Order: sequence, then structure tokens, then C-alpha cells
Amino acid sequence: MPKTIRFHSTGAPEVLAIEDLPVGEPGPEEVRIKVEAVGLNRSEAMYRSGRYPTQPALPSRIGYEGVGIVTALGSNVTQFAVGERVCVLPMIQQGDYGIWAEEALVPARILLPCPPGLSPEQAAAIWMQYLTAFAIIEVANVGIGDAVIIPAASSSVGIAAIQLANWAGAISIAATRTSDKAAALKAVGAAHVIATEEEDLAARVMEITGGKGARCAFDPVGGPYVETLARALAERGILFVYGGLSGQPTPYPHWPMAMKGASMRGWVASEIWNHPHRFNAARDRILLGLAGGQLSPVIAKVFEGLESLPEANRYLESNAQVGKVVVRF
Repeated sequence: MPKTIRFHSTGAPEVLAIEDLPVGEPGPEEVRIKVEAVGLNRSEAMYRSGRYPTQPALPSRIGYEGVGIVTALGSNVTQFAVGERVCVLPMIQQGDYGIWAEEALVPARILLPCPPGLSPEQAAAIWMQYLTAFAIIEVANVGIGDAVIIPAASSSVGIAAIQLANWAGAISIAATRTSDKAAALKAVGAAHVIATEEEDLAARVMEITGGKGARCAFDPVGGPYVETLARALAERGILFVYGGLSGQPTPYPHWPMAMKGASMRGWVASEIWNHPHRFNAARDRILLGLAGGQLSPVIAKVFEGLESLPEANRYLESNAQVGKVVVRF
């Protein structure tokens, strides 16, 4: 019987348990896959620990981004074939399905053919990061000479934002707490790196941009530091908040925003994939970047085997990584 990860209580990575569970046959709109690799996301860690907006129904399956080989098709599925390698996109509610498993059922609507030329590890590290970071392209419309501030820049989404900004001709400004990761961030393409505990971010951004400020800041942290990010924006700049890693309330920085006519808005990748025309445009642009080499998933570390998922989660939450954490089965 295939092995599957579930958790029966929320908490630290140790709550993840390997269980023998039947998979069964796919429903009319489903596909069964043999999972090859999964990419880990902060949202999964928050879901497991009980800090996600949606609380899990226990016991809960987990995992919603990865790559696998199709082994069976539902009666209404015609766009895929048995033996085809497919990417699983995180376009579902957590817990409804779970691909931290040797075999899994998934809705056909959340699958895409694996892009050519990518390893399974790379293919497991595409869609969440690039669709999330695509806000700087689709909403902020960054272009030549625009500055983009990217806090938590060593995350997979942060690196995706660096690559997208560079591709658009913008100036990527990676923000990280200390200078320990500066060389690594420069190596993955950041035009500038600011260590926020060692220098004044707003002053440094103004120096980089000749006093103009940044077109946007793309922030997964939230909390009081948004005041500083707001001071670093250009006229009519956009402060995106797409996460709450700080764990603190996020204030609205009224005066810095008001004086510049700037805006602050929330963002989640589902804003794209819940609208087919927006999703299709983003998908095509991302595939073009992957084919042309402008976009390339950066893998921080690959863990081996289903049993390594607790360790992989601990590593993800250590903030030591530069890039995506992947588990290969």
C-alpha cells in the first residue's frame, strides 16, 4: 500500500506521520500520479502548524506543489496520457488533496505538462514562486529602470521576483536581515543587496535610485517594517504584502503613502489562477522565460525520501536556505 504523509494534530514538523493508505481509482475529473518530487512552501508549514487562515480538518493530508508521472486517468480526462510527467500546481485548498505521498489523486485542472529540459526537482519548484512573484509584472508593470525592493529575498519567491524584475529591465534590490547572504543573492542575480539590520533601507534605496524611490516593494513579512518600506517607495509606488512572516500586526503607513500617492495592497497567487485569462497569460510568460533562460528555479537543497519531510520542513523554517527546498521520492 502506498505511503502517505498525514498529521493528526497541528504543531512542529514532528507531527508529520507516514501512514499506509489506499489511493484508489481517480474520479471522473481526477488523475492518479506517482509522485517524483515536491517543492515545500511556507504556506504548507503554516497550515501544518495551525497558523494558516484555513484550519485543517484532522487528520489532514498535506502538500500541493510537485511533479509526478500519470498512472491512471479519470473517465472525463482527455488532455493527459498515462506515463506523462506533469506538474501539480497549488491551485486547491490545502487539505483537500495531498501529494506528500508515494501516489496521489489530484484534479486534472491543476496539472500542466512538465516543461521540457527540467529535472523533476526543478519542475517541482516553478509554479508557486513565479505565479506569486508575477504581481510585480502584472500589477506593478515594472519596466526598464524601475526599482523593485524584495524583502526575504533568499526565499524561492524572492529569487523568482529578482529574476522577473531583471527580465523586465528593472533594478532588483534584495533585502535581507544581515549581509551573510549578500554574496549568494548577488550570485542569483540581485543588482543590489541591502542588509536591513545593518543599514537604513530607505536611505539606501534613495541612493540607488537617485532619489526617485522604488516602483514597488514585494513583502512577505508584514509587521511594523512596512513603515520603512513605504518611505522607500517612489511617487505612486505600490507596497505589496503577500505574507505575514513577522507574526505582528501590519499597520497602514498613512503619511508616507499619502504624501506620495502610493498604495498598499494584499496579494496571493490565487488572484491570478482564479481568473483563466490572467492565468493563461502568466503561464505563457513563465514558460517563455523558462525556455529562454531568463527564469531558472534555484534549488537550495534536495532531501531524499518521504521520511525526510520533517527534516526538510525544519530546514525550510530555519531561514538558512537560498532558493527552493525540494524533497525527492
